[in-house]
Amino acid sequence: MTSKPLRVAVPNKGTLSETAVEMLVEAGYVGRRDARALTVPDVKNGVEFFYLRPKDIATYVGSGALDVGITGRDLLLDSDTAATEIEALGFGASTFRFAAPAALDSLEKLEGKRIATSYPVLVRSFLASHGVTPIIVTLDGAVESAVKLGVADAVADVVSTGATLHAQGLEVFGPVILESEAILIASDDNIVGIDMLRRRLRGVWVAKQYVLMDYDLPLSLLEAASAITPGLESPTVSPLRDPDWVAVRAMVSRSDVNAVMDELYALGARAILVSAIHAARI
Repeated sequence: MTSKPLRVAVPNKGTLSETAVEMLVEAGYVGRRDARALTVPDVKNGVEFFYLRPKDIATYVGSGALDVGITGRDLLLDSDTAATEIEALGFGASTFRFAAPAALDSLEKLEGKRIATSYPVLVRSFLASHGVTPIIVTLDGAVESAVKLGVADAVADVVSTGATLHAQGLEVFGPVILESEAILIASDDNIVGIDMLRRRLRGVWVAKQYVLMDYDLPLSLLEAASAITPGLESPTVSPLRDPDWVAVRAMVSRSDVNAVMDELYALGARAILVSAIHAARI
């Protein structure tokens, strides 16, 4: 009997869509050639992809209609479904905060106030955990103008620099509501195929975050060099023709590459080379 394919929900638009699709292709899955296609079968990998509105993905996965999905943590928590987060994917980061005119500067002052947001379940739950009961004004999309237009007293929205909110006469205040990012969700993470999907996506993330660094080094300096490039478990060390020298290889965080190279060179390492990682299983 042929097993049924793993049914995967993918955002069809929005800030998460492009990177999610790119990660799946880099993980070895079939991409969507026609932007209008709603489903894409990947027979070789035993997967079928469903391209859906980002806000609907948690509902489909939580109901069991689909097995697993890529969405935002904010969208999951706002969906109030049975789906759960099983893997953070390392992209699409965002921060949710409250903002209001300067007179509203604490959570307690939001009691009974109108709060405009695109995430009513998430905001109501957060405020309930702080003993505050607001009036939620649900808007689909940007909420920055809600106070100026008189439909709300405060807003709860994604904040980067706060410049957009400030231009509307609003100030960010109170604790962070949520640090969100793209995540993998499922209602049952024991379904066949989910573990492979997780490993592949994790491998893509590792490949984006790390590089391989190779260098030659006097054997007498190996311990000091290993402290600079410890790798994940330990560096790989190979003998050279000159018995007083060794070749070292280790994974290094991509963001630290140049600083590590400078430190190794100052120590005495030479022939320091950096290579990209195209795929990984950690």
